[in-house]
Amino acid sequence: QVQLVESGGGLVQAGGSLRLSCEASGLTSNMNLMRWYRQTPAEAREFVAAIRSDNGTLYANSVKGRFIISRDNGKNAVHLQMNSLKPEDTAVYLCEGWTETREYWGQGTQVTVSS
Repeated sequence: QVQLVESGGGLVQAGGSLRLSCEASGLTSNMNLMRWYRQTPAEAREFVAAIRSDNGTLYANSVKGRFIISRDNGKNAVHLQMNSLKPEDTAVYLCEGWTETREYWGQGTQVTVSS
């Protein structure tokens, strides 16, 4: 059974940093594309960052220059280093991963940024 498990969320003051991780299990090969999204009760799910199997990256404009996505193929994991956090970054952060045939989602980790 394939599972994606996020970790690293928490409460941080504005200007602070957090590092999220998402580790995939139950697979015999690495995920191809891995992405981070975020969601609040009032907003639709928002794309945050993506990383391909060749380590090509893409960021939402709202996080560009502050967040860094990376992957650890040895652990089939993706990380999101979040710096200079703002209150508007508060959300549940969800990890999505694609194999050759389908996508998988984690349950999410809460990030709260206080002003």
